Amino acid sequence: MKILLYENIIMITHAGQLYAMKVLKKATLKVRDRVRTKMERDILVEVNHPFIVKLHYAFQTEGKLYLILDFLRGGDLFTRLSKEVMFTEEDVKFYLAELALALDHLHGLGIIYRDLKPENILLDEEGHIKLTDFGLSKESIDHENKAYSFCGTVEYMAPEVVNRRGHTHSADWWSYGVLMFEMLTGTLPFQGKDRKETMTMILKLKICLMYILAIVGHMCINVCVGRPLLVAPGLAPVHLSLLCVAGAGPDGVEEIKRHQFFSTIDWNKLFRRELHPPFKPAAGRPDDTFYFDPEFTAKTPRDSPGVPPSANAHQLFRGFSFVAITEEDTEPQLHRSTSHFSDMYEIKEDIGVGSYSVCKRAVHKGTAMEYAVKIINKSKRDPSEEVEILLRYGQHPNIITLKDVYDDGRSVFLVTELMKGGDAVLYTITRTVEYLHMQGVVHRDLKPSNILYMDESGNAESIRICDFGFAKQLRAENGLLMTPCYTANFVAPEVLKKQGYDAACDIWSLGVLLYTMLTGFTPFANGPEDTPEEILARIGSGKFSLSGGYWNSVSAEAKDLVSKMLHVDPHQRLTAEQVLRHHWITHRDQLPKYTLNRQDAPHLVKGAMAATYSALNRNVPAVLEPVGRSTLAQRRGVKKITSTAL
Repeated sequence: MKILLYENIIMITHAGQLYAMKVLKKATLKVRDRVRTKMERDILVEVNHPFIVKLHYAFQTEGKLYLILDFLRGGDLFTRLSKEVMFTEEDVKFYLAELALALDHLHGLGIIYRDLKPENILLDEEGHIKLTDFGLSKESIDHENKAYSFCGTVEYMAPEVVNRRGHTHSADWWSYGVLMFEMLTGTLPFQGKDRKETMTMILKLKICLMYILAIVGHMCINVCVGRPLLVAPGLAPVHLSLLCVAGAGPDGVEEIKRHQFFSTIDWNKLFRRELHPPFKPAAGRPDDTFYFDPEFTAKTPRDSPGVPPSANAHQLFRGFSFVAITEEDTEPQLHRSTSHFSDMYEIKEDIGVGSYSVCKRAVHKGTAMEYAVKIINKSKRDPSEEVEILLRYGQHPNIITLKDVYDDGRSVFLVTELMKGGDAVLYTITRTVEYLHMQGVVHRDLKPSNILYMDESGNAESIRICDFGFAKQLRAENGLLMTPCYTANFVAPEVLKKQGYDAACDIWSLGVLLYTMLTGFTPFANGPEDTPEEILARIGSGKFSLSGGYWNSVSAEAKDLVSKMLHVDPHQRLTAEQVLRHHWITHRDQLPKYTLNRQDAPHLVKGAMAATYSALNRNVPAVLEPVGRSTLAQRRGVKKITSTAL
């Protein structure tokens, strides 16, 4: 099985092991590129570091060169940055710390990397970085000698590279500072309307701070850049003096290690990969390509014959072949399935239909077991976050279990348990939500149709929270999210107003659910005749009634809990842990025994919910497109900005 990962890199298998194979046609390589390819091969043979990609094999045919490298299923850092716009400081700190160790290793071998950018930083299955693409690296440079090539990606070039007066290892630390700025802010510090203007900005050290960073972030950027930065008029100034040229002095990388920005990093544990990365790719089948650009993975790789090159090329590539020494403690590889969904399952009737997916009953052809399959249109929504969450937390007894994942290029098939008991309409649900929140996961779409019974017993143990299509894993210390996705009546006011929000939005949804179960009607929609504008206005105001009508038979403790779960201010709203400690939950055996009033017209409740769904569904969630179409990619001209050498 072969899958195209990048323009000239293919995922392959050999002896049950997955690899990334870089294929180059000798005849199409310019003389300069032939030298660089041989240099890349030589460097990869020499280096051995936990945060640098490993070369397993190198070989050639008459017309082609092949480099067999680690397959890193997490994709590149640029793809993640394009989706998240910017990272938290904790994320940036972790990635930069690992990167600093990788650069220090290269510099210790006399190698200048010279092409540091997010596209060349890959993530492995655990979320650790791996530096790759050594085509522009320069070998055998000590701290006294200089290189003079004009090469790299312009936006990341150091001034001494731009002015061609000679550069050393310190040029990598400049790029390191630029990368830090980009990850913290989502924008490049030196970005002109064209290459010439960008180079002028670099030479004049004129930087535009479009975002206000934490002071330690500023200081560390100045350390890496190595001199004071000018700020465009009217924007936030940086009042920081020159500290030094980090990594270029006699202490090398130790100067960066000592910086207060990295004060919480245990460098020994980091090197041993004992620190947990801030982001871990979903642990599905080993050949999953969720984190690679579908522009490439949707294509079928073709291995056309290469035209034989000139005699000089044959001479240059003598001794190109290489086989890495196999470590005795190599971990066993997981088995993978190359079958298609239709080969394993027979699709039956629809269970539910959403705006970007459809859920159907499916029967396994080998065992006749029944499952539910959620079929997600990849052109409408990126399913990677949902898959990650289900794979990590699906072992919880009250969270739906993901059995398998299939991807045919256009759609993703999520095979899960089949829920036969229908909708569940607080203790078990809240306890499960508390578990998710403790793991840093917000569901963001809690509603009756997403809380189901596994069977028809009606027992609390059979409840499952389903559909994690809008769920999000929180990594910032304050837990704030900025993506407004929501459904129907179960939406918090701060979400409606497109403000930052956190796990409190799930508590709001549970409050709406409790309100409806206690009274038989929803708090913000009276019936199917309500207009979307009316419903949205009520939700935004956060006003609801807890008196009169059916509320006369509801206890004061229940009213108190509802009011605190539906508080308009998310900072004053109860947490899941506080809900579980509320008197109404902990002393439920002391509650009044009288029966609550029943809704004589349940269709009105369903109609009210449907009206709210309709009101909010008009605000269609953003469609995720290929990375190349993102604002970040367009700003940088990802299709045009390539490594350059003149």
